[in-house]
Amino acid sequence: MKLIPLGDKVVLKQAEVEETTKSGIILTASAKEKPQYADVIAVGPGGMVDGKEVAMQVKVGDKVIYSKYAGTEVKLEDEEYMVVRQSDIVAIVED
Repeated sequence: MKLIPLGDKVVLKQAEVEETTKSGIILTASAKEKPQYADVIAVGPGGMVDGKEVAMQVKVGDKVIYSKYAGTEVKLEDEEYMVVRQSDIVAIVED
């Protein structure tokens, strides 16, 4: 099965959460905060969205930072994804 986003939507796969802190403290599942850092898995076509022309600025494979309360969580074949609007992505992370 494959997720294909529509309009200005982007499918993200969240980065793995560190299970120990730098000082060696092991975090329980309830103490872990979901990261706002993710990999772009799929990108919608852009085009006319809400009466405005939208050009997609991210591409598959980009690493991005997105707004904390953005998007919709989706579970597909035991994998968790986030579907967000491109406007909810605040930065592209470059190496």
